[in-house]
Amino acid sequence: MRLAYLAFVTVCLVWGTTYLAITVALETVPVLLVAGLRWMAAGVLLSGIVLASGRRLPARRLWGPLILLGFLMNIVGNGFVVWAQQYVPSGLTAVLIAVTPFWSALIERLLPHGDRFSRRALAGLTIGFAGIVVLVWPSMTQGGAGGRSFVLGVIAIQIACIGWVIGTSYAKRHELGDDPFPSTALQMVFSGIMLLTLATIQGQWSELTFTPRTLAAMAYLSIAGSLVAYSAYIYAIQHLPLSTVSLYAYINPMIAVALGTALLGEPLSPRIVLAAALVLVGTWIVGRKAG
Repeated sequence: MRLAYLAFVTVCLVWGTTYLAITVALETVPVLLVAGLRWMAAGVLLSGIVLASGRRLPARRLWGPLILLGFLMNIVGNGFVVWAQQYVPSGLTAVLIAVTPFWSALIERLLPHGDRFSRRALAGLTIGFAGIVVLVWPSMTQGGAGGRSFVLGVIAIQIACIGWVIGTSYAKRHELGDDPFPSTALQMVFSGIMLLTLATIQGQWSELTFTPRTLAAMAYLSIAGSLVAYSAYIYAIQHLPLSTVSLYAYINPMIAVALGTALLGEPLSPRIVLAAALVLVGTWIVGRKAG
């Protein structure tokens, strides 16, 4: 259990910094390659560690579920976030991802025999989505290409949240092998293959260049963000209550906003602070109900 809580703390700290790394990587690396190279590198490294330790990769009967999980969590869940960060600052992206518990509650409600919403949950959902409206309203009313791109980025982040919630629920409820690390390794490899195939179809390899800054960001995303933190997340959700693990959504935005403001000069206006506060308060109310 102590190791599970250590994994949870790792997720909270490391994933709060990956939004900054994604923004930096996007300076010279195309979107699909940011995600694809990240997951492929992490998957190959973790597979090597697994095999070197004398363990085996998952049997073929698990490949289908692992491909589905990789699609939901790494392509939809992470890929849409990377795409959105072309238009949405890193700190705001983390704040918007904090609404993940909202989607957990909504999806649970839609399932057969799902929990009904309490008044508290409805209040939390209302407050949280009011925060999103406060955030995007100027871009929706002012129009222009930049405003439309920002709104599309916000929508993409919500799609990413839905994919992540469904994938997390699937991973929690399905047997993916006794040892989570071989399964995680193969899942990341499958994700990398899918993303790099899409990048090839889109012709993004010809646009790929590296600077010392973007190369360092990609290395950090692959090793810290994926190999270490994603493996820690999979381990944590298999050994801790989902309501406990989901608390990372409250911590990541604070780290991401601080780093984005301090290192990238991202805006932090009173409206953004108000919107972030509404989102986090609404998330806390829903999460408290779920816990």
